[in-house]
Amino acid sequence: MKDTKVIKIDPIKPEEDRVREAAKYIKDGKLVIFPTETIYGIGANALDENACKEIFRIKGRPSENPLIVHVSSLAMAQEIAEIPGEYMNVIKRIWPSPITFIVKAKDKIPKRVVAGLETVAIRMPAHPVALELIKKSGVPIAAPSANPSGKPSATNATLAIKYFKGKVDCIIDSGSSFFGLESTILTLDKLKILRPGPFTREEIEIAFGQKPFVDDVARGKASAKKSISPGTKFKHYAPDTPLFLYNGDAKKLAGIIDDLGAATSLVFIGSKESCKGLAKATGCSTIELGPKANLYEIARNLFNGISLLDSMKVDFGIIESFDERGIGFAIMNRIRKASSGKSFGNLGQLSKYLEKEGY
Repeated sequence: MKDTKVIKIDPIKPEEDRVREAAKYIKDGKLVIFPTETIYGIGANALDENACKEIFRIKGRPSENPLIVHVSSLAMAQEIAEIPGEYMNVIKRIWPSPITFIVKAKDKIPKRVVAGLETVAIRMPAHPVALELIKKSGVPIAAPSANPSGKPSATNATLAIKYFKGKVDCIIDSGSSFFGLESTILTLDKLKILRPGPFTREEIEIAFGQKPFVDDVARGKASAKKSISPGTKFKHYAPDTPLFLYNGDAKKLAGIIDDLGAATSLVFIGSKESCKGLAKATGCSTIELGPKANLYEIARNLFNGISLLDSMKVDFGIIESFDERGIGFAIMNRIRKASSGKSFGNLGQLSKYLEKEGY
């Protein structure tokens, strides 16, 4: 077991000496968990194949699932990737931001990082600590989300420490991530969203002057046949406790829960308003994500809420559906993946799922 160093760094005004201390781990081929504006990432020198191999090992990440490479400048990006000239001005305008681009990789980037593909997923994070860490390391940093593969992503150092203390060399503690959901991933050859995130499809349309293509993989309703980016093929964000998405009339859920009977223990995850209403009507336990009107707060709390489910020792969880406009599109992508596509609108549909689970 490693002696993991935890370094507290101010998220807005990073202390230079503390960032330099963390950067030394990257330079030495070690692993560092660090904050971004989206979630916490588990990073290594993207040019060091052995260091990146260790990321796959401790996460239990499939080798065919590529890593996102984080850069601190466009010049650094151009050292490892071919940025299409027709999109250069747009990228200059919107980076740093929570958006990742799939572009052609240069030979400098190890094949393990890109999972043997000809393309690389690359982004410039909009977080002072992340940018300073990359700058002081002097190399691009390959970093998937800081979670064991398939589990809810860490959006704060507390969960990252729970997942990886003793397994990585350094963890930076800069409080909670700003958004709480992983970056949007966009291909530039077809302007297609592979994974929705905080940089919304509406914002992409404004930035690029055209609507991005969206399919069922981006909606979280299907799995990609081949993974050219994270979050498209493999099971993600799922708790150990079975989780079901409720997509029916909100007013009818209390009746469904009552019909299940007192012998069934469950937790409802949803908006502040829905949680209060259900708790009053049924007495069931709830996990509040935030008010319905503030989808950004719901996004920030989503992974923490899902990860709490396992600590509550219940038979299963039910999670609310949300408006898919703006960041709500990314929220629903994560919820569908966390519930493994198990959704219901009435008692009969839920009962079939429960029978399969052995209840």
